[in-house]
Amino acid sequence: MELKLVKIENPAELNFILGMSHFIKTVEDIHEALVCAVPGIRFGLAFCESSGPRLVRFTGTDAELIELAKKNALQLAAGHCFILFLKDVFPINVMHVFKAVPEVVRIFCATANPVEVILAETGQGRGIMGVIDGLSTLGAETEADIAERKQFLRKIGYKLS
Repeated sequence: MELKLVKIENPAELNFILGMSHFIKTVEDIHEALVCAVPGIRFGLAFCESSGPRLVRFTGTDAELIELAKKNALQLAAGHCFILFLKDVFPINVMHVFKAVPEVVRIFCATANPVEVILAETGQGRGIMGVIDGLSTLGAETEADIAERKQFLRKIGYKLS
């Protein structure tokens, strides 16, 4: 077994969800769940098929996001993983419907941070062992940091006064 590290390419610092699924109809079911949850949603989704023709299956509503998802999926080339890039929506807005899709079995991360994916590669193929999401923590928040966090959440509409 060999460990490999793949950096997720995300030049625009978009939010994305990286996970694992178990069936070819994943792309259609996630697509339907997303467009029903957020009308007009812009996304690109790619899924690594791990049996049969072993293709990257893809869908979405935004051509650039679809291409970004496909490019990252081809770099990962790990059985039954998927990557979903979102524009003008946060993962928190879609996670409830996303996790309810029957094919979704695991979410590795939902973030806009820089991400490195740790892969194990054997003679059979590749699998995701885990992710490094963002940078290392530097310390605990201060009273000023708490006030700033609360102000930010209210500014972007996730908390009321």
